Amino acid sequence: MESLTGASPKRPDMLDTIDGLRERNLSRLLEKGNAKLIGVYCTYCPTELVIASGAVAIGLCGTREKPIAAAEKDLPRNLCPLIKSSYGFAVSDTCPFFRASDMVIGETTCDGKKKMFEILKSKGIKDVYVMNLPQMPDEEESVQLWVAELRRLRSYLENRYDVAITDDKIREAIAITNEHTRAKKELLDLNKQRPALIRGLDLMNVSWQMGFQIDPRETNRLLRKLTAEIREKALAGYEVGNLHTKRILLTGTPVGVGSEKVLKLVEETGALVVAMENCGGYKTVDLLVEETDQDDPLVLLARKYMKIPCSVMTPNRRRLDLLRRMVRDFKIDGVIDLDWQACLTYNVESYFVSDLVRGELGLPFLQLETDYSQSDMETLRVRIEAFLETVVAGDA
Repeated sequence: MESLTGASPKRPDMLDTIDGLRERNLSRLLEKGNAKLIGVYCTYCPTELVIASGAVAIGLCGTREKPIAAAEKDLPRNLCPLIKSSYGFAVSDTCPFFRASDMVIGETTCDGKKKMFEILKSKGIKDVYVMNLPQMPDEEESVQLWVAELRRLRSYLENRYDVAITDDKIREAIAITNEHTRAKKELLDLNKQRPALIRGLDLMNVSWQMGFQIDPRETNRLLRKLTAEIREKALAGYEVGNLHTKRILLTGTPVGVGSEKVLKLVEETGALVVAMENCGGYKTVDLLVEETDQDDPLVLLARKYMKIPCSVMTPNRRRLDLLRRMVRDFKIDGVIDLDWQACLTYNVESYFVSDLVRGELGLPFLQLETDYSQSDMETLRVRIEAFLETVVAGDA
């Protein structure tokens, strides 16, 4: 099959603009020098409170293999590579955004991360603030616990930055994040049509680059501009693949630049990852806060965050509901569940995902467990190629 990777003369110009976003934002940070910057690792971080405090929420590095060796001096080797990479970047001082951050907001999404944050905090490298994430999302008590955590964080940020985080400021931040959610969903939804309009590798890169953006309003503008350019090119006949290209949904653990090997292997075969349910993908694009609701904005935020269908939640029916909708809406031909080694919640939850995809939806399903290294590339290639042989394109 023809590879979908590599440069294309039809490639939207905005993708080239976004390619350098991380480096440009780093330069802007160095120029400003005194910007209030808060490092975050997870979608559970309430960015609305960060924005309302007048600070910037910036994504931190954690998708590359190189710093893992530094991490394994303190952390066990059989730990999730995402955790080891994040920690390794921090202790080796090789993530410029971590270095520039005033503080880090962490969360107890999993046992590995919460203990990693504990060790990182003990080293005194950076102020590490950890939120206690409840993990039974259907219980009202969980919402109330998260409200209490949001109030605790608001008070902490007010004291740290000597600001008043009013309800009006929170509502303004909610409007900004809602706009980002809508803009991101519009971009991702372009691939609901067949043939698709954007490669999975490009979707991943856009999401990853946007995580380092220091101006949320500029983020939204860039997303809108990219979507508009692709739509305009589509009117002139632009497309990715064709009617017979096999359409794959990627679910499971987060993927970023440096950890995209499975995504790359799929598209090298000529198949196309048209949608990603992972963090950074479609997982949160249906989650909006009603801006006209006059309830306590922290209660509204708590209810939103408790709906994130992460595998740490139990039961996690929302993830299955989301996958069911995505398979239908994106005209999916096969599903790959990518789980990092030692990410126990995603590895165990693969049981339910497999049952949904194979049993209920009757589609080919492949579960892959790997890490950030390149040592298993050929094994993964063989498994992916064998899986794709079982996939039949919907319009084939």
